[in-house]
Amino acid sequence: MAGTYEDFKRNFLRLSGIDLNSYKESQMKRRIDNFYTRRKIAGYNEFFDTLSKNIDMQKEFTSYLTINVSEFYRNPPQWKTVEDEVYPTLLDRFGKRIKIWSAACSTGDEPYTLAMLLAEHIPLSQVEILATDIDEEILAKAQEGRYIEKSVAGLPKKYRDKYIIPDEKGYVKVSDEIKKRITFKKHNLLKDPYPKGMHLIVCRNVMIYFTEEAKDQIYQKFSNSLVDNGLFFVGSTEQIIGAAKYGFQSKQSFFYEKSVK
Repeated sequence: MAGTYEDFKRNFLRLSGIDLNSYKESQMKRRIDNFYTRRKIAGYNEFFDTLSKNIDMQKEFTSYLTINVSEFYRNPPQWKTVEDEVYPTLLDRFGKRIKIWSAACSTGDEPYTLAMLLAEHIPLSQVEILATDIDEEILAKAQEGRYIEKSVAGLPKKYRDKYIIPDEKGYVKVSDEIKKRITFKKHNLLKDPYPKGMHLIVCRNVMIYFTEEAKDQIYQKFSNSLVDNGLFFVGSTEQIIGAAKYGFQSKQSFFYEKSVK
């Protein structure tokens, strides 16, 4: 059984399909230790037994592991670049039916923002965005589209006025017309097949948690998922070292283009 951390990782992979070996060990081990210690669980053996029998705790633990931190229009200068430069470039290259994937989308703030900005360029009815995450509970929250007001505080007023609806005190909802443009699906970046033919992939503030070996595999799969001249949008703390080996070239900070073979 799961008497050591190594045993726990192996057994948890079999239980959940999540490979903890692909995450930075010191950081992940500290988070796991904090989780079970706060619940007065004695160690890895007892913790794994508890997860095996308690599906609610297993879901809570998965949500905890996936580090869901997000907000609408996070890092405004980068979103301004998407609206003013990235979208016009993609629409000029590929036409109005561009395929966009928000990978590791967390609570949905990012794909909803993508949809709002794209609707400035094409009819909203033509906007289609795939949004994926490994955490089913987080995906359910994303599909609900209900947030605290603070989550949308950084969203420009024109988008708040169009697409954000007051709910009860302190909460807001995303309009149904925007929600209909997003397809949410469960996806594990480490093991599931990647969609093909993408024109824009957005994966921000996630890669920093993976080992270098896992990053290498994921970046290559993202590259394979993009069409030639497609664009890849990364987080403000992330830089792809040796981008050329994945077929990427830096266009400007946080944006990479897949080179034509």
